[in-house]
Amino acid sequence: MESHESYDPAAWAWPQLDDLSLARLRAVPIWTLALEVELGAGEMLGKFAAKEPDPLVREALELQGFEEDRHGRILSCMIERYGLIVKPDVPKQNPTRGAFIDFGYNECVDSVAGFGIFRLACDARVFPVALTSLFQRVIEEEARHIVFFVNWIAWDRTRRGLRGPILQAIPVLYSYAAAIGRRIKGGARLQSDQTEEQPLDLFADVVNGLTLAKFLRACIGENDRYMAAFDPRLIRPRLIPALIRVALAIVEAIDFLQAAFSKSARQSPT
Repeated sequence: MESHESYDPAAWAWPQLDDLSLARLRAVPIWTLALEVELGAGEMLGKFAAKEPDPLVREALELQGFEEDRHGRILSCMIERYGLIVKPDVPKQNPTRGAFIDFGYNECVDSVAGFGIFRLACDARVFPVALTSLFQRVIEEEARHIVFFVNWIAWDRTRRGLRGPILQAIPVLYSYAAAIGRRIKGGARLQSDQTEEQPLDLFADVVNGLTLAKFLRACIGENDRYMAAFDPRLIRPRLIPALIRVALAIVEAIDFLQAAFSKSARQSPT
């Protein structure tokens, strides 16, 4: 709560975009889904918070609900400012503990990849700095949200009798597996929602030289940077970063072996 920032996205100085940046922004396929998620989460969290008996935790939940709703308003401002074609169908979620848990684990899965994508997009200047700098606050708030969530879920399960790492590990693994499954389905939906071929040449200079290893390094590096900003007494999300580290080690090993075999083949006599 002490790190909450007060701002109104409607008052932001949204920059004028050049033709290429505007075309790139309109070609990104996630805006409808992102708007649905943020607006739905804001309403669900606001109502769920009212059921929390602990006044301090209730206030924190209300604050996260406000920030999620504000993320939706940021997207709405951007959509209106740049004429993006978005047809949201905001789902009505029951304000239950289960709904918040599903949403929290979804964010834990999404955020690490989001950190890396945002870093690479900024480095490659996919969009002007004047636009990406506006969304730096959103990325930082997402980091706050997942740290709050993993501490809340550990506290909530403890008060329900699930004390100790072993008793908590089982629901954690189940919840992460369910969240990954939901994200796979969400990716399939994005694929089916695209009514026309996205012009890949808009991003040709951006993806040139981008490798899986580079993407995974960006995810881990940015996650570590954001997580280092929090009080060391707080729990951090650990499973997804650990899985990405394992994936990176495998990818780097494969790259090393391929380079070694390629060098050996070039040096062998014909």
